[in-house]
Amino acid sequence: MTTAAAPPILDFSPFYGNDSEAKAKLVEEVRKCCHYNGFFQITGHRVPLELQKRVMECSKRFFNLPLEEKLQINKSETKSTFGDNSVDFADHNSFNRGYELLRSQMLEAGTGPELKEGLYIGEEIPEDHPYFLQKKLNSGPNQWPQTVPDKEEFQKTTMEYYHATFELAKDVLGVVALTLGVESSFFEPLTEGAVATMRYLHYPAQPKDEDEKLNRGIGAHTDFGCVTLLLQDEIDGLQVLDAPSGQWLDVKPTPGAYVINLGDLFMRMANDKYKSNTHRVINKSGKERYSIPFFFSGNPDYLCECLPNCREPGESAKYPPITVQDMVTSAYKDSYGRAEKYKKELEAKKLDVGPALTAVGA
Repeated sequence: MTTAAAPPILDFSPFYGNDSEAKAKLVEEVRKCCHYNGFFQITGHRVPLELQKRVMECSKRFFNLPLEEKLQINKSETKSTFGDNSVDFADHNSFNRGYELLRSQMLEAGTGPELKEGLYIGEEIPEDHPYFLQKKLNSGPNQWPQTVPDKEEFQKTTMEYYHATFELAKDVLGVVALTLGVESSFFEPLTEGAVATMRYLHYPAQPKDEDEKLNRGIGAHTDFGCVTLLLQDEIDGLQVLDAPSGQWLDVKPTPGAYVINLGDLFMRMANDKYKSNTHRVINKSGKERYSIPFFFSGNPDYLCECLPNCREPGESAKYPPITVQDMVTSAYKDSYGRAEKYKKELEAKKLDVGPALTAVGA
């Protein structure tokens, strides 16, 4: 993998079969990708194409709602009601459920807040669950839209897809474990009781003459957690940085395929041997774009330490141990804080310019 090339499409089906040679080939291909830039694509998995199509239609139905109806489940509101109970969302970066407005996040310094809106979904965590009571990462009841057409089917399909992708994430980590020379079950302590966040994302069409640096769908960034599984619609826009060449490589949508990438937490555990690579979204298509990323963080209390076979003899671990909870929460605070700071600076500039213009007019 010495020449710049978009993440390869790998047939994942040998992981489920008895062909040891084909399985060994898959493991070696994944190992090379993890070393190179942490990105690859897979087909031959167990998430049905029919389910993928249904969940993408659910996403479009939600984003077609009027803004005021989407805002009924705004995840940044301080209060939301579930039945007769009032839930405090003041610390929404850790709870992380519901609708997110355009330009709420800013992952790349020097750009504008991002041109995307989202719906954050996770496992249904009841209010008496220890994760909810202890304010664990991304843990609580989902906020479901009440006015989306066929809302019962919307919820059922969404959670059916969530659980299917959750299982696939565990399978992906099973293959990654094999690349490290350990059993495929090695990450079971990480995946048992794991937290994951699924997002419905909508990127409005942006005029082709807009400044792409200020109006990116998602700015250049790396993901926070362990592994991400991305389902794209037919509109491209995802770009992955090829670090050796400095080129941005387009990741063309492939029906049924998942784009897989490792996150910062995994790179940390791998002592930087496996990569969490920079990527971004710039929607130049002139069309609306939809995607559904699935961010697998892990058990919030899992202590992330240097993985087997990720240190040379005599080499020390580069990072001290850290829990999943602490690592991912810190990254959330940085990205959302950056967007809020940018907006406040813009407002301050407007206030500074206003009196000056008045003085000139006088």
